[in-house]
Amino acid sequence: MGKPALLSDPEITIALATLPEWSRDGDAITRTFKASSFPAGIDLVRRVAVAAAAADHHPDIDIRWRTLRFTLSTHSVGGLTANDTALAHTIDEIVGG
Repeated sequence: MGKPALLSDPEITIALATLPEWSRDGDAITRTFKASSFPAGIDLVRRVAVAAAAADHHPDIDIRWRTLRFTLSTHSVGGLTANDTALAHTIDEIVGG
């Protein structure tokens, strides 16, 4: 199976219109979420990890007490692909998008 195709700037703009909690940060998209408590945040990370493993596409996750920051980019092709936007939608479902 080949590498996923990079999204064009117009495709990224369209995708972000359906992901209002996400923003572009160079060759990545990010979302910051504040959990109700530290254990709740860790549980959200666990649930995202299970979904990411099932999709074979893994976000960078920064945990700062109750604040979680998810960053998505397809490192193997150096930018954003449909894999990133699909996982962003999944993360939104998990955290209550």
